[in-house]
Amino acid sequence: MSMGSHPIGVHVGAGLTDDGALDRGGPLARAAEVDADAVQVFLADPQGWKAPRPRPDAAELRGSDVAVFVHAPYVLNVATTNNRIRIPSRNLLAGHARAAADVGARGLVVHGGHVLAGDDPAVGVDNWRKTFARQAEQGGFPVPVLVENTAGGGNAMARDLDALGRLWEAIGGFGAGFVLDTCHGWAAGWDLGSVVDAVRAVTGRIDLVHLNNSRDPAGSGRDRHAPLGGGEIPADVLVEVARAAGCPVVLETPGDAAGHAAEIALLRAALG
Repeated sequence: MSMGSHPIGVHVGAGLTDDGALDRGGPLARAAEVDADAVQVFLADPQGWKAPRPRPDAAELRGSDVAVFVHAPYVLNVATTNNRIRIPSRNLLAGHARAAADVGARGLVVHGGHVLAGDDPAVGVDNWRKTFARQAEQGGFPVPVLVENTAGGGNAMARDLDALGRLWEAIGGFGAGFVLDTCHGWAAGWDLGSVVDAVRAVTGRIDLVHLNNSRDPAGSGRDRHAPLGGGEIPADVLVEVARAAGCPVVLETPGDAAGHAAEIALLRAALG
């Protein structure tokens, strides 16, 4: 199950200036610059707790043929046993989902999170379940919430496939979606040659691929992205992951507009 065929896009950040105006035309201008079919944006500071503000380009994003994905802030962690993090995280997730719907996003990407050292990961799984269950009582999230696999951490909810299986038993019934990040999977020691089938056996779906190469060896636990053709993962392996997943692809690779345009053209040609 996926949300489309093969739109190929790039992560563009917020695309706003500090005072909330469009920066150099905003995300849609960045998409045009690199000939992308999709963009992934932040709606607020990715390292902060501020709620998203209305965007000046919300109507344009909603009406565009460019597929829009929103990435939730990195600080968000609904799995944790720390109430001072978990409760604001739930509120922030709900707020970002509403703001993502306002810009016509196809999904809201959120990292799987983790529990504290010494905590039982099962508690984190149940905290995820409660997050979806409480939202369901209010009619559910207005956009699909897409949980992303992570690169490291022994108490992570979505680093290992067996942990992902336990998480999906708890949240899959609420319609949770999945984001496969190739750099994170590589860092966690996943076999990228069979990863699409392995993940689908657990989740039943892949809704988005973050197609990133890695600066580090397999199993390193380190999340350091590299350009599509310039890292430790063979480029043909990455292309085959995108082909097998058959869903939208977003590049979160380092580089300038010319580099991203070249990566998108290469990937589009390879996927036919």
